[in-house]
Amino acid sequence: MGAQRTVEANLDQASSLHLCLAMPSNQSGTHFPSDPLRGRVALVTGAGSGIGEAASVMLAAAGARVALVGRTESELKETQDTIRNLGGEAECFVADVSSEADVSGVMYRLQEKWQRLDIVFANAGINGVWAPIEQIKEVEWEDTVSINLKGTYLTLKHAAPLLKAQGGSVIINSSINGTRIFSNLGATAYSCTKAAQVALTKMLALEWAEHHIRVNAVCPGAITTSINDSTEKRGLEPEKLPDWAGHSTVPLTHGRSGTAEQVASVVLFLASDASSHVTGTEIYVDGGQSLLG
Repeated sequence: MGAQRTVEANLDQASSLHLCLAMPSNQSGTHFPSDPLRGRVALVTGAGSGIGEAASVMLAAAGARVALVGRTESELKETQDTIRNLGGEAECFVADVSSEADVSGVMYRLQEKWQRLDIVFANAGINGVWAPIEQIKEVEWEDTVSINLKGTYLTLKHAAPLLKAQGGSVIINSSINGTRIFSNLGATAYSCTKAAQVALTKMLALEWAEHHIRVNAVCPGAITTSINDSTEKRGLEPEKLPDWAGHSTVPLTHGRSGTAEQVASVVLFLASDASSHVTGTEIYVDGGQSLLG
C-alpha cells in the first residue's frame, strides 16, 4: 500500500470508529466525543512502520498527542509528517526499547514536553530467527527476547509513574503465535515472548487496577506489514516439515491477511473510554485464523 493509500485507509478507519464512539447509548444516554482522545498523550513504540505507524496515525486522528518511539529516525519522521498533514501533533523519540537508558530518557523528555502520559501502545517487536531450536544461537534467542519482552517490560516500568498520576490505558501487541497457535515451527523464541506478554498483561491488570490503569493485549494473526522482510528462517524447508505445519487460513476473508489499520482500530478502542470496563483481556485480531490452528 502506497503512502497516500495508507493515509486514506487510516482516515477511513478512524472516521468510522469515531462515528461509532460518538453515537449515544440507548440504555444510558451517555455518548463519546468524536475526538475521544482529545487532551491525552499516547506513546507508541515501533511507531515507524506497520501496526505501530497505523496506530499512531489513528490515535492522533482521535485527538491524542503522540510520542513516536523507534530506532530509525527517518521512519519516525514519515509517521510524524503523516500525522501533521492530518492536523495532528506528534514528536519523534529515537530509542532502542531494549536499552533502559534509552527508554528512561524517552520518558524524561516526554514528561518535559507534555507533563503527562495517558496511553501506551507497547508495539515494538521482531520476528527474529525462526529455526529448529538446536539451530538457534544463544545471541539470536536473546535478541528476540530483548526486543519483544524486555522492551515491553522496560517501556511499562518507566511509563508507570506517569500513568499512575491520572490513570490510563496500556495496550500490548502480542500475537496468535504462542497464545492460540503453535504450528509455525521454528518460532520458539518469538512464541515464548508473545505468551509472556499475555501473562504480563494479566498480572499488570491487577497490579495497576488501583491506579485506574487498564492493561489489555491485541493478538494479531496474519497482517500485511514489513515484519517478515527481516525474519530469518533456517532449516524450515517445506519438504522437511510435517504436512500440517504452517497450514493456516483466514476464514473471515477467505485467506486474505488483515491490515495494520484493522489492528489499529482495536488499539483505538482499547485506548478510549469506550473500553473503560475492559482490562486483563487479550483480543484476537485474526479473522478467525487462530480458531483453526
